[in-house]
Amino acid sequence: MALKGRLVLDFDTRVLVLASNDDRIGPLTSGLDSLGWRTVTARNLDSAEATLQDFPLEAAVIDAADLSPDAVARLRAAAEPRRLPIMVVGARPDAAPGADLAMSKPPHPVQASLRLEQLIRAAIAEEEFRLRSSTFAARGVSLDARDADDPPLRILAAGAADRRFLALSNALSAAGVDVVAAPTPYTAFDFLHESAFDAAVLWGADDHAPALSIASGMKRNTRLYHIPLMLYLRGKNEINLGELFHRGFADVASVDTPEGETAERILALAQSHRRQLTIRKALDSVRSLELMDPSTGLFTADLFASHLGRVVEAARARRRPLSVCVLRVREGDAVTLARQSGWLDRAMPQIGAMIARLVRVEDTAARLAKEVFALALPATRGEAARLAAERIAAVIGCTAFDAGPDRSPFVAEFDVGAAELSPGEAPGVLLERASADLFARTGR
Repeated sequence: MALKGRLVLDFDTRVLVLASNDDRIGPLTSGLDSLGWRTVTARNLDSAEATLQDFPLEAAVIDAADLSPDAVARLRAAAEPRRLPIMVVGARPDAAPGADLAMSKPPHPVQASLRLEQLIRAAIAEEEFRLRSSTFAARGVSLDARDADDPPLRILAAGAADRRFLALSNALSAAGVDVVAAPTPYTAFDFLHESAFDAAVLWGADDHAPALSIASGMKRNTRLYHIPLMLYLRGKNEINLGELFHRGFADVASVDTPEGETAERILALAQSHRRQLTIRKALDSVRSLELMDPSTGLFTADLFASHLGRVVEAARARRRPLSVCVLRVREGDAVTLARQSGWLDRAMPQIGAMIARLVRVEDTAARLAKEVFALALPATRGEAARLAAERIAAVIGCTAFDAGPDRSPFVAEFDVGAAELSPGEAPGVLLERASADLFARTGR
């Protein structure tokens, strides 16, 4: 979709493209559109700024030919108070200061969509961290997400030694990264299980099987699932790129990608992953404080109401969607017996811990009542929020909890209600609508 003056964008338009022509970036734009990442193209910086001011776009892609020294700063300022992730195409990272990601060649559309999704989620997590810091600061609690004292980034380099692979390892080491070499999948998994890594780069070599085996194993492991993976290809046209990204790779470096650029891209992945972990660690640090629910470590009803007010206000200012879900323990004979014998109460700390780990970094989970929980999901539409809550309920519903001596374990299933913020709606009304949706679906 090209921008000619002012226009009304489709509801699902998400990405601004700044490009004076389509020579380099046109195929990428078409590919993103076909994947559901609707784009709008501005032919100059002034039009791009106007579009960001008028419409709540989530990210920007800049053709390097249109990358003026102030382009990144001007686009970010135009999008305020939203945090705007920016990708530059056609330039090395050192030629695109301030951008979140730079690639010398147009990426595969699936690759671009995955990286944009990662950058957008990271931006939303930063926004939420600031909001939550304000909520806790009002109660005398300071959240610290500084990473200055963290150890150096740690990256696993898996694969047999090769000149380019060694050059990449040297480039990462020169950037202060702790690079751990693993020549085989067996040693790679030994290292992954023994210590923490911020990213992994896998050498494609002549046979992709070892790299694909490592990637497949990591994506089946809940502890290793979120570690970003890059595949470093040895030759051209060896495998379908779309298939690689669907296998769980966050990035793929082609055979002709300079080692320096590859190092910058894997560094960007590792830094983003480390930042996400740092924020989650800071947010989890308050779970044991008195202002949290003592049994589950989640927000209390009062604290959630206070924070939801800030989240609603921010969602309006940033023109992002916001949804709230309510989860209530479903009635059943096994649950009734567990409640009467006190075993349901004993299961609540585990249930609370599961909810806390299953939500995204930017989501807020609360215990509203003894058997009722709530989730606030920023930048999430209503149906997507419902699906997320139902997935959480399904995971908990697959867990057996102790019911005491001589009794079979019981399962805690949940009913779910969801509502998306409407224009001008008060936080309390939004929560009430989510609760009403739950009652409408269950009849009680």
